[in-house]
Amino acid sequence: MENVKTSTHWIFWMVVAMGLLWHAGGSMNYIMQTKPDLVAQLPETHRAIIEGRPSWATGGFAISVFAGLLGCFLLLFRKSTAGLLFMISLMGTFVTIIHTLQVVLAKSSFSVSEIFIMVILPLVVANFYIGFTFFSLKKNWISK
Repeated sequence: MENVKTSTHWIFWMVVAMGLLWHAGGSMNYIMQTKPDLVAQLPETHRAIIEGRPSWATGGFAISVFAGLLGCFLLLFRKSTAGLLFMISLMGTFVTIIHTLQVVLAKSSFSVSEIFIMVILPLVVANFYIGFTFFSLKKNWISK
């Protein structure tokens, strides 16, 4: 097993903290969507996605957010297996986005910012954390 540097750059910790916040927020969002009274308070566009979401898309959403959160915890403990969890999270994101795009394309009431936040941003974040894990491994900030 390779030795991990004891002085990891502050950027590493900042990126891990941001990832923990992002994925914890996604996990809370997932849990909140199981509460019908909370869903009823959302805008019509969001309710259209949530209320019509098939079980395979719900499963993809759960895998996306919880694998990403676990991946961030593994990064926090400087483990390279975080990369595998971020790849699993990306697959869950793709599955979720298939359904989201079906709803978005069927309705014209989605704003550009809603589409960006619900479709583009999750893909960017998932890919970023995969790349960041490999970058951190190369920098010897995490162990193999």
